[in-house]
Amino acid sequence: MSGNIKPDAKSTAQIPVVYMKNIIKKFGDFVANDTISLKVHKGEVHALLGENGAGKSTLMNVLYGLYTPTSGQIFINGKEVEIKNPNIAIQHKIGMVHQHFMLVKPFTVTENIILGMEKTGSFGKLHIAEAEKEVEELSKKYGLAVNPRAKIEDITVGMQQRVEILKALYRGADILILDEPTAVLTPQEIYELGKIVHNLTKEGKSIILISHKLKELKIMADYCTIIRRGKFIDTVDVSKTTEEELAAKMVGRAVNFIVDKKPKEAGEVVLKIEDLVVKDNRGLDAVKKLSLEVRRGEILGLAGIDGNGQSQLLEAITGLRKIESGKVSIHNKDITNKTPLEIIESKISNIPQDRQKRGLVLDFSVSENLILENHFKKPFAKKGVLDHLKITEFSIELIDKFDVRPTDENKIVGNLSGGNQQKVIIAREVTNDPDLLIAAQPTRGLDVGAIEYVHRALVRQRDEDKAVLLVSLELDEVINVSDRIAVIYEGAIVGMVDAKDADIESLGLMMAGGTASD
Repeated sequence: MSGNIKPDAKSTAQIPVVYMKNIIKKFGDFVANDTISLKVHKGEVHALLGENGAGKSTLMNVLYGLYTPTSGQIFINGKEVEIKNPNIAIQHKIGMVHQHFMLVKPFTVTENIILGMEKTGSFGKLHIAEAEKEVEELSKKYGLAVNPRAKIEDITVGMQQRVEILKALYRGADILILDEPTAVLTPQEIYELGKIVHNLTKEGKSIILISHKLKELKIMADYCTIIRRGKFIDTVDVSKTTEEELAAKMVGRAVNFIVDKKPKEAGEVVLKIEDLVVKDNRGLDAVKKLSLEVRRGEILGLAGIDGNGQSQLLEAITGLRKIESGKVSIHNKDITNKTPLEIIESKISNIPQDRQKRGLVLDFSVSENLILENHFKKPFAKKGVLDHLKITEFSIELIDKFDVRPTDENKIVGNLSGGNQQKVIIAREVTNDPDLLIAAQPTRGLDVGAIEYVHRALVRQRDEDKAVLLVSLELDEVINVSDRIAVIYEGAIVGMVDAKDADIESLGLMMAGGTASD
């Protein structure tokens, strides 16, 4: 399809603040952006929609000067510019908030914001009080509500994102690129971000929103440009387009938003947790006398607001955190405080909530990551020596079966998109033939096509008589995928319902400490 954007009333009425014309970006023989054009106008939120790996972030990295385009032109406010690095982008009043924040955690909010632009007096003394006042005024102006004196390590992820936005505004940004801004936010933080975006556009700022979350895109964006596998597909008026139409344009086919799951009778108990007590990093009880059972042939969803003990519970089950008291067993075998390797050998597989920190070795290849838990066993090793031919054969088979892109077993896994990194983890964990599969935030940061894929993989495990423990902050996901739902609040299970009888309102009430009858 042509890279030319269809004309609309707005584009003919005023000069775009950003016009990226026929951008091509190649990495060797791989074409990441293939003749893509994009127009963004003053005071609008323009979404960039596409699957993981479609080339969205690459295109914005070109605009921000992190990549040099192979060919194409960039115009800012009608004037052609050459953006060779981020400093030049900042001179053109372009700011970017990356998906993975670039903050110094021991520093304060203000110290992070002014980093590289510090104002000093005699003898190099930092005017920190003056800077804090400027940050506070900027924060109030855009409704960001950030404490300029707080340390980054002490504030929430949502607040850290606000600091990144303030960093860009402090440097004079009029064009703000937000890369997957809702991927790590709670529902309340997403709502607050929407208000912040509205405040910014009201002040004449232009927002480019890289996203694949259709509900949030529908709420926040005015226009949307869709790209697929590096190619321009369409630019649409979001208010005149349905979520289903956007999803179909994004993945090239109709997407099923309802999880296809047939009724199934659950079998015997696989995972049993009894009166579990686990402490957090501060030595306080994060899991408090928690009891739970997961049966063969069922998906048990654990619903709860982030920070109610889910992370500590999962770390305790998988051997990463000490259990103070209570018991965890699999098929009546006690695995309390066993090592991670012993737990893996007990036929427990784990899709961790932080795929980059806990699920993958980012500097390793796809094939190396696919055999991580079995690299010392046959057929991958003989007498301590790796059999690379067997590893390659195994990897190629899994890459094909689980649709990992690109189809290169030697590709460094850290260079894959989030969705394809998740596929590598799922391929490895499912191929281990577990009795219990733990899936923590398995679709965080994924597009609708990848989400559909992950949900099918979980249901397939359940249909093969495996026990599945799904932990998710997405209530729609918990309701649609689970057979039963347990609600966790302040480290304890406060409710258990059949998924077919569940609704968001009653679950949300229990998640906040109330009861379904309140």
